[in-house]
Amino acid sequence: MRTTVTIDPDVEALLARAMKQKGLTFKEALNGALRAGLLAGSAGHKPAPVSIPVFDLQQRPGLNLDKALHLAGELEDEELMRKLSLKK
Repeated sequence: MRTTVTIDPDVEALLARAMKQKGLTFKEALNGALRAGLLAGSAGHKPAPVSIPVFDLQQRPGLNLDKALHLAGELEDEELMRKLSLKK
């Protein structure tokens, strides 16, 4: 379908950026943007699932990670005291 539309300057800039980044023609960028916007607004569209990586912290004996911020504070204090003692 051919039609004439008036594109706002900010939308034109977004299309130009998409064209440059993805190597698209104006028509491809515009159709892709319209398609994505219309699909995102439809009731049946579900967002893609998010995958969050999980890491095993390998609990070490004698180190309670529940108090990690407290431990980090103590280590930072010790390092600050060490640096101050070197300046005397």
